[in-house]
Amino acid sequence: MSLRTSLLCIVPLMPASGWASEGLDSGDTAWMLTSTVLVLFMTLPGLALFYSGLVGNRNVLSVMMQCFAIACAASIVWVVAGYTLIFGDGELLGGLTGGLGKAFLAGVGVDSVSGTIPETVFVMFQMTFAIITPALIVGAFAERIRFSSMLLFCMLWLLFVYVPVAHWVWGGGWLAERGFMDFAGGSVVHINAGVAALVAAIVLGNRRGFPGKPMPPHNLPLTVAGACMLWVGWFGFNAGSAIASDGAAGMAMLATHLGAACGSLAWMTAEWVKFGKPSVLGIVTGMVAGLGTITPASGFVGPGGAIVIGLAAGFACFAATQILKRKLKIDDSLDVFPVHGVGGMLGILLTAIFASVQFGGMGLPDGVSIGQQIVVQITGMLATVVWCGVVTFILLKLVNAIVPLRVTEEQEIEGLDLALHEERGYDL
Repeated sequence: MSLRTSLLCIVPLMPASGWASEGLDSGDTAWMLTSTVLVLFMTLPGLALFYSGLVGNRNVLSVMMQCFAIACAASIVWVVAGYTLIFGDGELLGGLTGGLGKAFLAGVGVDSVSGTIPETVFVMFQMTFAIITPALIVGAFAERIRFSSMLLFCMLWLLFVYVPVAHWVWGGGWLAERGFMDFAGGSVVHINAGVAALVAAIVLGNRRGFPGKPMPPHNLPLTVAGACMLWVGWFGFNAGSAIASDGAAGMAMLATHLGAACGSLAWMTAEWVKFGKPSVLGIVTGMVAGLGTITPASGFVGPGGAIVIGLAAGFACFAATQILKRKLKIDDSLDVFPVHGVGGMLGILLTAIFASVQFGGMGLPDGVSIGQQIVVQITGMLATVVWCGVVTFILLKLVNAIVPLRVTEEQEIEGLDLALHEERGYDL
């Protein structure tokens, strides 16, 4: 008897609870398993490659190391406290976070269900968001932060910034009660990471030689490879946020793709007009801007709205990069705030308009006008900006008191690959 035949004979004799749970939908479960893999794929290897190609060749491994270490450490923080503080029953500190009933994933087992999928799958899916959000901040202080300081800051930031905002929006908190619309993370992920990046860039100060010394990407093919992975992975990020294999997921996927395509074309056009030539760096950065901006709207808007949002993202985020670095001379190394922060804010606001049925969207909450929804969106946006900005500043100062944030000038000149990790990215 073959192994396959043996298994088919044994399966019917096993307890039913080990194979299926009431309320589970196999299609939804399969899609969410796939989406979880896609979102993790965005950080490792997508974001790691995207960022590492943008820095100098003496710092390529340091950025990869930061992304990898965040993925590992954030996973543990998520299991211990992150998940329960967002989605646990009850509330702490007047609704700042959820309860502690699911600390260390207490009660989450094989038969636990969240909607139509196993709760373990929901835990993993949400974990991937908790991984990529602090990893995005890495781009702000690339090439000048100590590895130990970075890791400590990111884990504290995950608990004290990401967790409260995620609870407010997705965990049934006060913004959810007010009808705040953020389908896949415009505020929770992109505004949060963007504002934290801006604060971190200011606190750490500019890289040595900025802005007078040119600091071009050392390996654009790496960046393009990472960008392609981000584009594909983002389908899990946005369409997976439907938490079902249904029409909403399909529309979110279509909107996501159109937002990315239009963001790329808009950025490329703006750059072409301003500098006379379109660049590879510009078109892939425009893609990320389009994806970040369509994220909060992806499950609420139709194709027409996605096109407008994507085009607006490319032009607005391009302008923001010029203002931040050329006029304000703030060294957000890899443009995290102009792309993710500005894109997230723009997407949050435009969601209120293009989610409306009259603009081809899925519809606003019952009885709510576009103007009323814009007020709600602005409230959520400002709450995220203020909370993230203040707490991020406090955490950076706290970490700096424990371990200096910035490497020495000699280490910065040598490059973080050798200075902090005793390794080289290239040995030519």
